[in-house]
Amino acid sequence: VDDDGIKVVQVWFDKKNSVVVLAITATLRIRNSNFYSVTVTSLTSQVQYMNTVVGTQQITNVSSIQPLSDKLVNFTVKAELGSPFSYVYFFCTFPKVKVHNIVIFMRTSVKLSYIGHVMQSALETYHYVDCSTNSTLTQDPPLSPSSTRGAAKAKLES
Repeated sequence: VDDDGIKVVQVWFDKKNSVVVLAITATLRIRNSNFYSVTVTSLTSQVQYMNTVVGTQQITNVSSIQPLSDKLVNFTVKAELGSPFSYVYFFCTFPKVKVHNIVIFMRTSVKLSYIGHVMQSALETYHYVDCSTNSTLTQDPPLSPSSTRGAAKAKLES
Protein backbone atom coordinates (compact mmCIF):
# COMPACT_ATOMS: atom_id res chain seq x y z
CA VAL A 1 0.00 0.00 0.00
CA ASP A 2 1.44 3.36 -1.07
CA ASP A 3 0.25 6.91 -0.61
CA ASP A 4 -0.81 8.47 -3.91
CA GLY A 5 -1.49 11.87 -2.35
CA ILE A 6 -4.37 14.16 -1.56
CA LYS A 7 -6.41 14.89 -4.66
CA VAL A 8 -9.15 17.27 -3.49
CA VAL A 9 -9.73 19.41 -0.41
CA GLN A 10 -13.12 21.05 0.03
CA VAL A 11 -13.28 23.79 2.66
CA TRP A 12 -16.26 25.17 4.61
CA PHE A 13 -16.22 27.87 7.28
CA ASP A 14 -18.56 28.14 10.26
CA LYS A 15 -18.04 31.80 11.14
CA LYS A 16 -20.36 31.74 14.16
CA ASN A 17 -18.42 28.92 15.87
CA SER A 18 -14.97 29.66 14.35
CA VAL A 19 -14.76 26.20 12.80
CA VAL A 20 -13.00 25.07 9.62
CA VAL A 21 -14.40 21.90 8.02
CA LEU A 22 -12.25 20.05 5.50
CA ALA A 23 -13.36 17.19 3.25
CA ILE A 24 -10.05 15.60 2.27
CA THR A 25 -10.08 13.16 -0.63
CA ALA A 26 -6.92 11.06 -0.74
CA THR A 27 -5.79 8.15 -2.88
CA LEU A 28 -3.97 4.95 -2.04
CA ARG A 29 -2.22 2.77 -4.60
CA ILE A 30 -2.69 -0.86 -3.60
CA ARG A 31 -0.49 -3.38 -5.41
CA ASN A 32 -1.25 -7.06 -5.76
CA SER A 33 1.88 -8.97 -6.74
CA ASN A 34 0.20 -12.34 -6.17
CA PHE A 35 -1.19 -14.81 -8.70
CA TYR A 36 -4.63 -14.64 -7.07
CA SER A 37 -7.17 -11.88 -6.38
CA VAL A 38 -6.99 -9.85 -3.19
CA THR A 39 -10.01 -8.20 -1.57
CA VAL A 40 -9.71 -4.91 0.28
CA THR A 41 -12.18 -5.61 3.09
CA SER A 42 -11.84 -2.33 4.98
CA LEU A 43 -10.08 1.00 4.95
CA THR A 44 -9.80 3.14 8.07
CA SER A 45 -8.29 6.61 8.04
CA GLN A 46 -7.69 9.12 10.80
CA VAL A 47 -6.73 12.78 10.37
CA GLN A 48 -4.79 14.51 13.13
CA TYR A 49 -3.92 18.13 13.65
CA MET A 50 -1.42 19.00 16.41
CA ASN A 51 -1.60 15.40 17.73
CA THR A 52 -5.39 15.59 18.11
CA VAL A 53 -7.80 13.48 16.05
CA VAL A 54 -10.01 15.84 14.04
CA GLY A 55 -11.57 13.33 11.63
CA THR A 56 -12.03 9.62 10.97
CA GLN A 57 -13.52 7.49 8.23
CA GLN A 58 -14.10 3.77 7.88
CA ILE A 59 -15.16 2.05 4.67
CA THR A 60 -15.96 -1.65 4.27
CA ASN A 61 -16.05 -3.85 1.16
CA VAL A 62 -13.75 -1.42 -0.60
CA SER A 63 -12.50 -3.21 -3.71
CA SER A 64 -11.09 -6.31 -5.32
CA ILE A 65 -7.68 -6.28 -6.97
CA GLN A 66 -6.90 -8.67 -9.78
CA PRO A 67 -3.70 -10.76 -9.79
CA LEU A 68 -0.47 -8.98 -10.72
CA SER A 69 -2.07 -5.55 -10.86
CA ASP A 70 -2.57 -2.44 -8.81
CA LYS A 71 -5.54 -0.22 -8.14
CA LEU A 72 -6.09 3.34 -6.99
CA VAL A 73 -8.55 3.60 -4.11
CA ASN A 74 -10.03 7.01 -3.28
CA PHE A 75 -11.51 7.87 0.10
CA THR A 76 -12.74 11.04 1.78
CA VAL A 77 -12.26 12.01 5.41
CA LYS A 78 -14.14 14.91 6.99
CA ALA A 79 -12.02 16.88 9.46
CA GLU A 80 -13.38 19.59 11.78
CA LEU A 81 -11.00 22.11 13.28
CA GLY A 82 -12.88 24.06 15.92
CA SER A 83 -12.32 24.50 19.62
CA PRO A 84 -9.54 24.10 20.82
CA PHE A 85 -8.28 25.02 17.34
CA SER A 86 -10.46 28.07 16.71
CA TYR A 87 -7.28 30.02 15.89
CA VAL A 88 -7.10 27.90 12.70
CA TYR A 89 -10.32 29.57 11.50
CA PHE A 90 -8.72 33.00 11.84
CA PHE A 91 -5.52 31.86 10.11
CA CYS A 92 -7.41 30.24 7.22
CA THR A 93 -9.64 33.29 6.65
CA PHE A 94 -7.04 36.02 7.23
CA PRO A 95 -6.96 37.96 3.93
CA LYS A 96 -3.48 39.46 4.35
CA VAL A 97 -1.86 36.01 4.34
CA LYS A 98 -1.27 34.66 0.82
CA VAL A 99 -0.57 31.02 1.73
CA HIS A 100 -2.84 29.28 4.23
CA ASN A 101 -1.18 25.87 4.52
CA ILE A 102 -1.58 23.73 7.61
CA VAL A 103 0.08 20.37 8.25
CA ILE A 104 -2.11 17.35 8.87
CA PHE A 105 -1.10 13.82 9.78
CA MET A 106 -3.01 10.91 8.26
CA ARG A 107 -2.92 7.38 9.64
CA THR A 108 -4.56 4.92 7.26
CA SER A 109 -4.88 1.17 7.57
CA VAL A 110 -6.14 -1.30 5.01
CA LYS A 111 -7.31 -4.86 5.68
CA LEU A 112 -6.76 -7.28 2.82
CA SER A 113 -8.03 -10.82 2.49
CA TYR A 114 -6.87 -13.57 0.15
CA ILE A 115 -7.23 -17.36 0.17
CA GLY A 116 -8.60 -17.40 3.70
CA HIS A 117 -5.93 -15.09 5.15
CA VAL A 118 -6.35 -11.56 6.48
CA MET A 119 -3.52 -9.04 6.43
CA GLN A 120 -3.38 -5.45 7.62
CA SER A 121 -1.18 -2.74 6.14
CA ALA A 122 -0.76 0.71 7.69
CA LEU A 123 0.48 3.99 6.27
CA GLU A 124 1.33 7.22 8.10
CA THR A 125 1.84 10.43 6.13
CA TYR A 126 2.10 14.19 6.64
CA HIS A 127 0.44 16.55 4.17
CA TYR A 128 0.28 20.30 3.62
CA VAL A 129 -3.33 21.39 3.07
CA ASP A 130 -4.49 24.83 1.92
CA CYS A 131 -7.29 25.65 4.36
CA SER A 132 -8.38 28.91 2.69
CA THR A 133 -10.09 27.58 -0.41
CA ASN A 134 -11.16 24.46 -2.27
CA SER A 135 -8.27 22.84 -4.08
CA THR A 136 -7.75 20.08 -6.59
CA LEU A 137 -4.44 18.48 -7.45
CA THR A 138 -3.39 19.42 -10.96
CA GLN A 139 -1.61 16.79 -12.98
CA ASP A 140 1.50 17.56 -15.01
CA PRO A 141 0.93 17.12 -18.74
CA PRO A 142 2.17 13.78 -20.05
CA LEU A 143 5.73 13.75 -21.31
CA SER A 144 6.15 13.76 -25.07
CA PRO A 145 7.28 10.50 -26.67
CA SER A 146 10.47 12.22 -27.87
CA SER A 147 11.66 12.70 -24.25
CA THR A 148 14.55 10.55 -23.20
CA ARG A 149 14.07 8.03 -20.43
CA GLY A 150 16.50 9.92 -18.14
CA ALA A 151 14.62 13.18 -18.66
CA ALA A 152 11.35 11.43 -17.85
CA LYS A 153 12.81 10.06 -14.62
CA ALA A 154 14.12 13.48 -13.61
CA LYS A 155 10.70 15.02 -14.27
CA LEU A 156 8.96 12.41 -12.12
CA GLU A 157 11.36 12.92 -9.21
CA SER A 158 10.99 16.69 -9.12
